Amino acid sequence: MTDNPRDEVIDAQIHSPVEILLQHDKAEWPLIMRRPFPCPPEKLWRMITEPERLARWSPVVPDRPLDEPGPATCREQPRDEQFDAEVLMADAPRKLVHRWGPEILTWTITRTGDGATLELRQTLSDDNRATLNAAGRQVCLGRLAAVRDGTDRERAVGDRARAYGCQELIEHYQTTLTD
Repeated sequence: MTDNPRDEVIDAQIHSPVEILLQHDKAEWPLIMRRPFPCPPEKLWRMITEPERLARWSPVVPDRPLDEPGPATCREQPRDEQFDAEVLMADAPRKLVHRWGPEILTWTITRTGDGATLELRQTLSDDNRATLNAAGRQVCLGRLAAVRDGTDRERAVGDRARAYGCQELIEHYQTTLTD
């Protein structure tokens, strides 16, 4: 754990309830996470497609907006080695399907009353990384939820994700997602 204090808003959002499911479908393991957000689908769409907004909460930041099909490159930090990505489908503000490295991520946004529900489906090749991905995605979605008040907040990735209980979430998902 780091000596830097945790942002209480980020921490509360990270530990807010998230609906999560790990399925087995032939040779794939879809990890599905759903979370409500108190903002319209259009704002949520911008948060998952625009690089400058992704840089606030996502562990991976693309070199271009993810609002049209086609190739992109991504990095976690500006000096990190880049890796290939590709937008496979973009249907604003409802559905985004893209590939980051070998994994396919599908983001579905559904309007719900005054806000929206975001569903993230990440296709894994096996369940060995499910607990790590579930914990990391919960931290990211919590950080995304903390964006809503307009306050400039830290990006909780890498060592900072550990400061927000990522290791404890991994341990929790080891008992709830795996046999």
